[in-house]
Amino acid sequence: MGKKIPEERLLELKKRLDLLPPRHPDRVKMIQTFSDLYAVSVGSVYRALRKKRIPKSLRRADAGMTRVLPNAEMETYCQIIAAMKLKTRNKKGHHLPTTEALRLLEDFGIETAQGLKKPPKGILKKATVNRYLKKWGYDFRSLDMESAAVRFQAKHSNDCWHFDLSPSDLKQLPEWPAWVEDRQGKPVLMLYSLVDDRSGVAYQEYHVVFGEDVEAALRFLYRVMAVKETEGFPFQGIPQMIYTDNGPIARSRVFQRVLEYLGIELRTHMPKGKGGRRTTARAKGKVERPFRTIKELHETLYHFHTPKNEAEANAWLLNYVLRYNEKPHRSESHSRLEDWIKNIPPSGLRKVCSWDRFATFAREPERRKVRSDATINVNGGTYRVDSALAGQDVILWWGLFDTELFVEHGEEKFGPFRPDDGPIPLHKFRAVRKSKADKRADSIEKLAKEIALPKEALTEDSRTTDAFKRSLSEGTAVVQFDDPDPFHEFSYPNILEAKKAIAGYLGVPLSKLSEEEKEEIDTIVSGTLLKRKITDQIRCHFRQQRKEVKNVK
Repeated sequence: MGKKIPEERLLELKKRLDLLPPRHPDRVKMIQTFSDLYAVSVGSVYRALRKKRIPKSLRRADAGMTRVLPNAEMETYCQIIAAMKLKTRNKKGHHLPTTEALRLLEDFGIETAQGLKKPPKGILKKATVNRYLKKWGYDFRSLDMESAAVRFQAKHSNDCWHFDLSPSDLKQLPEWPAWVEDRQGKPVLMLYSLVDDRSGVAYQEYHVVFGEDVEAALRFLYRVMAVKETEGFPFQGIPQMIYTDNGPIARSRVFQRVLEYLGIELRTHMPKGKGGRRTTARAKGKVERPFRTIKELHETLYHFHTPKNEAEANAWLLNYVLRYNEKPHRSESHSRLEDWIKNIPPSGLRKVCSWDRFATFAREPERRKVRSDATINVNGGTYRVDSALAGQDVILWWGLFDTELFVEHGEEKFGPFRPDDGPIPLHKFRAVRKSKADKRADSIEKLAKEIALPKEALTEDSRTTDAFKRSLSEGTAVVQFDDPDPFHEFSYPNILEAKKAIAGYLGVPLSKLSEEEKEEIDTIVSGTLLKRKITDQIRCHFRQQRKEVKNVK
């Protein structure tokens, strides 16, 4: 019986031989050295190597390499065909098939930056081209793959608010507001939502609207920024930025102008189809997720008890929103509201102005021509403007929340003007016509007397005692509102206008006053341009002069 060579040693020898070409002279030397080591003949070593079972590859030696053309040239034609498919694709995804692309390429060629590319006929086949399009990543499934999404998060509270609205699952209310009867169309109970980007604190309200209403959006925005009377919900202040979609509200010039006066940056996501392969105009999770939570955890309870009207629906919704903000933060170990309080900016919260001042910002421009009697009809009412504007083309600035009208002609602004109903006839009494706000207030007062206490499932507050008593700390900085006064309602634009107003108030030209009185007026207008302060100081000064003259007499 011959000597047996160890299997592992034969395997090592096989590996070393595979590193050399088949006719290399070193292979003979390696075999001779191996036979001497184990005291066997060279033939025995060759026979042992032939009997050694070595796994064979399942693929050809030239797997992955084209045989009809070199790889580089084949890849070039695949790129051209993929570009032809992409150029001819429409919005439905239909594009030029591979067979037609091959026919055009072989019969006519394709002009590229490197010149005309035209392969020989019959070399490229449909199956071959489709296989390599998929293998090299030139098919639409590979080309349409999007880049990884990038998450962002604000550093401080109120740095960024997400704003959106969604139709409520509560399609109908038992009692609609009274003003709905004056409008055409079907009203919608819309859910307005604002979510702080850093903390995830949300504030939501119901509004009965006909579509995406700008007036309702501005009312909702002010209530979010204002100080909440509800104890334990300190969410307030003016944000640095509002992020929303490209809907009618974001495109409204009134909405944009109000945000500009408040110092808020309005940013919208890219429209659909403007981001290349990246999908744009998609749902924003930070504001869309609270919608789904409200509809699944809160509005599903409306199958047991349905709110009677908008006010009752908002009362029940606020109860849930307070509990929602006490739930854990998405990444921190505390609640959403606690995260908002802990991350207030070092400069403090930007305090919002009063509602009366906010209402003056919401004005819509309209180009009109003043009639010969210096009157203008706006929204069914007649306004009597300055007589100098009779017959002129002017720009009207009428408010969404008040009845005051401002008129702009050239570089001058006039107003405010109020509705002029004309003289009342003798021995006639005409009651004041109720506004839409009065009708809404009457209907709410009527409903407030009829409704009963809310049901326990909708009114029970499950927050902890600490959460209920939570409020801002005494050391929290609050930045006062910086009033831009765009229509010069509270201050004069310059000293000249202030002196004109003083002359009109006194009823005499300033040139007829004494030198002392002129100096006093110069001192007053150089110190302030506020209308109220100037009027008070002028009144006090001339009233004191009259007293001194009487005492002398």
